[in-house]
Amino acid sequence: MSKVIVSIVALLALAGCISLPQTEALRESGYAGLPPRVELVDVPYYPQEDLMCGPTSLAMALNAVGVDAKVASLTEQVYLPGREGSLQIEMLAATRRNGALAYQLAPELRAVLQEVAAGTPVVVLLNIGGIKFWPVWHYAVVVGYDLEREEIILRSGLNPRRVTDVGFFEFLWKDGGYWAMAAVPPNRVPATAQEQPYAAAVAALERVRRPEAGEAYRALLSRWPESLAGLIGLGNTEHAAGNLPAAEAAFRRAVAAHRQSAVALNNLAQTLADLGRLEEAEPAARSAVAIGGATLLAAQSTLAQIVEKRSKAKAKAKAK
Repeated sequence: MSKVIVSIVALLALAGCISLPQTEALRESGYAGLPPRVELVDVPYYPQEDLMCGPTSLAMALNAVGVDAKVASLTEQVYLPGREGSLQIEMLAATRRNGALAYQLAPELRAVLQEVAAGTPVVVLLNIGGIKFWPVWHYAVVVGYDLEREEIILRSGLNPRRVTDVGFFEFLWKDGGYWAMAAVPPNRVPATAQEQPYAAAVAALERVRRPEAGEAYRALLSRWPESLAGLIGLGNTEHAAGNLPAAEAAFRRAVAAHRQSAVALNNLAQTLADLGRLEEAEPAARSAVAIGGATLLAAQSTLAQIVEKRSKAKAKAKAK
């Protein structure tokens, strides 16, 4: 893209010819609650050669939080030769495969600034072509801002410190649906995280069988102690790891906080049965069946297995 086109687009945006609702809303709020300036100078920089902005942006974000991720390895994971680039879904998936938690931010400029203020670099998808029907997609990493100057600081392209106007940044960012992601260690909850999206992000980490999922569920519960998704997820990871007493403790917490959760009752029943405590397991399984819902078949199966095991145990005891 030529510098002439970029200059014209910038002038149009800054002159107010293009709507920049998020920038305007932030200005009206006086940037309330945000430090006036932040720059994460320790975020590493890798030159973004042609078409390699996806893996290099991800390498910067991951290494910034202590994950030793090589650009070459990430290129194999996220770069799609047929598309000459990287899709957002691949960026999220590669983050999880490397042991970090991938959290897609709310599509808000304030959320990006809050994460940076909390010490987390943010990967964003920009349309640097500036034309919606002829996009030139580019990943960059937001590493700082200066609200007095109304500037955003990026690791972008061949520039380790690209400074751009906040409004122009929004203009380039909006065509991608204001997409942004943070890669964080499993034991840290992003500053802007909301319970349900964060729980979904942890569950996605669990699905790729990363051992860090249990740590991420504990982090979730440190912020939302009664989260059903967090308690069920922690119980499931402990059960899968063979730590049945810890799984029982998590499921009991879930039942105590969510008495009508058939899933919590069913999983507690199964765990108690696996511990050989069939007499305790059966009432929990019957309660799960009584509640019904989408997991009714699973609860009925659990109850049937427990009843059968108890029957066999009684028959064996009589035979003695």
